[in-house]
Amino acid sequence: MSDGPFYNVINVKKIILPWLAVLFFPPLSSAAVLKITVDAAIHPVTSEYIRGAIDRADREQASLLIMVLNTPGGLDTSMREIIEKILAAKTPVAAYVSPSGARSASAGFFIGIACDLFIMAPGTNTGAAHPVGISMTGQAMDKTQEDKVTHDAASYIRTLAEKRGRNIQMAEDAVRKSLSYTEKEAMAGGLVDLIATSEQEIIDYFDQKTIRRFKGESQVLRLKNEPLVDVPMSSRQKFLLTISNPNLAYILLMLGLLGLYFEFANPGAILPGVLGGISLLLAIFAFQILPINYVGLILILLAIAMFVLEVKVHSYGVLSIGGITAMVIGSMMLVKAPIPELRPSLKIIIPVALGISLILIFLVTLVIRAHLRKATTGKEGLMGEKGTALTDLAPEGRVFVHGEYWQAEADTPIVKGSPIKVIKVYSHLKLRVTKANDGNK
Repeated sequence: MSDGPFYNVINVKKIILPWLAVLFFPPLSSAAVLKITVDAAIHPVTSEYIRGAIDRADREQASLLIMVLNTPGGLDTSMREIIEKILAAKTPVAAYVSPSGARSASAGFFIGIACDLFIMAPGTNTGAAHPVGISMTGQAMDKTQEDKVTHDAASYIRTLAEKRGRNIQMAEDAVRKSLSYTEKEAMAGGLVDLIATSEQEIIDYFDQKTIRRFKGESQVLRLKNEPLVDVPMSSRQKFLLTISNPNLAYILLMLGLLGLYFEFANPGAILPGVLGGISLLLAIFAFQILPINYVGLILILLAIAMFVLEVKVHSYGVLSIGGITAMVIGSMMLVKAPIPELRPSLKIIIPVALGISLILIFLVTLVIRAHLRKATTGKEGLMGEKGTALTDLAPEGRVFVHGEYWQAEADTPIVKGSPIKVIKVYSHLKLRVTKANDGNK
């Protein structure tokens, strides 16, 4: 039996395909310098991005991972995830505060201190790492709780600074006193290792330098002639980063609630329901990233309930005013983040909350008017209608009402041609009428 076809398949799999893979997807140098850019708050998305890059650097045996930082800070849980990954990394990690005008504040300062190398570009600053505690109601913590959080953060930064050989007192002052340092102050005080204008300058300066890792071992950095490989966010991470913008997440929530309310109030409209459902699902997905205050969310839902109740209960505007108040307060409390960059802006909250409230009130008003409007069809539509007697009604005859001929009866005789008014509709499609004056309504 010939084995030619089978042999050809083996050749394709074992010889040709590997060569094609090398041709179109060349492997990175095992000693490359990787670079990531974090230009956002520290939250689960940026944490996933940084930790994934560290895993890739370890897997590819990179010589160094440069993390370009420009962040106002962020969430403590995400920060600690990142630091834990940095401390356990096989690849040295350098935090580089760049470009000029950038900052590495709060959580970003902790991350910088934890890295093997901490570098700043000219015209940057770091520090201001005092923890901001937010309770479940969206309010600041009391003094006792705040002291506990501050002591914990101070001890954490002392440990990191001591292990990395950095200025412990300056690091602790950034936490306890919210001090922020320029690149020159940080360099003079021993917080950072270098002031550099570019990644290439970092590579040139630290090539052949010996650094001390977190666990105490020494390592020589061999960076000369190594390619600098940029590691961008994945499409999924970029999408998550976009919708995790608190202003966008808030707008999606409001549009979702408005769309669903319109669909429930007008069944069969379809489009508002579809768009509202998609917006609401995206908002819920974003709120898995942002720290949500559920009291604020409940207040927003309560506001919607008040607007709906306005249809059933004539409160003379009390429920509407209460709904607007609950909507605005709930929106302001919705995200309990430690930094403004993770909270919806008041410039967005107030116009959107008032706008949505007014739209809902307008829709509710239309519903109320529809309920109060006189019926125009069926028996109810005939009540009060005016017409003309086609024959004498003594007491029965024929009348012309609502564009149709009807059998009718009257309490008192009515002369042919006289104006009449319907006062009752019998089940057997017979009308009871009375004489109407031309000026009567």
